Amino acid sequence: MGEYANQPWYIEGIKKYIEKYGEVPPPWIFAPEFHPYSMGWRMGDGESHIMFLSEWMSQQKMNFDEKVAYLHRYPAPPRWYQWMVSFLWENLPDDMEDEDYLPFFAKLDELGFKLSHQFQEDIDRKDLE
Repeated sequence: MGEYANQPWYIEGIKKYIEKYGEVPPPWIFAPEFHPYSMGWRMGDGESHIMFLSEWMSQQKMNFDEKVAYLHRYPAPPRWYQWMVSFLWENLPDDMEDEDYLPFFAKLDELGFKLSHQFQEDIDRKDLE
C-alpha cells in the first residue's frame, strides 16, 4: 500500500469513485476539459484526483494486459496518448521528447488505440484549460 492508503480522506474519496465507476477512472474522465499539461492537475481537485489514481493504481498491481483493458474501458482523446504510454510502459526516461513516443504510438495502434495520428492536432488545442 502507498502513503495515503490508510488516510481517512483517501478512504472516503475512493468510496465515491468505486460507487460511481467501480474503480478510479483515468484523468480524462475526471476532467475532460483539462489539457494534460494543465495546472489543474497540480492543484485543487485535479491534483487530488491524480493522488487518488496513483494510490489506487499502486494497490491494484495490474499487469500489462489488465492496464490495456482498463484503458479500453475509458477511450482517451489522442492528447492523452503520451500519458497512456507512460502508464503502460513503466520506467521510461522522464526526458522523452515527442519523437521518442512515436514507436510507442505504433504499439498503441496495435493494441487498438487508433488515434495516435491525431495526437499533435489534439495536444495543440487552445480551447482546453
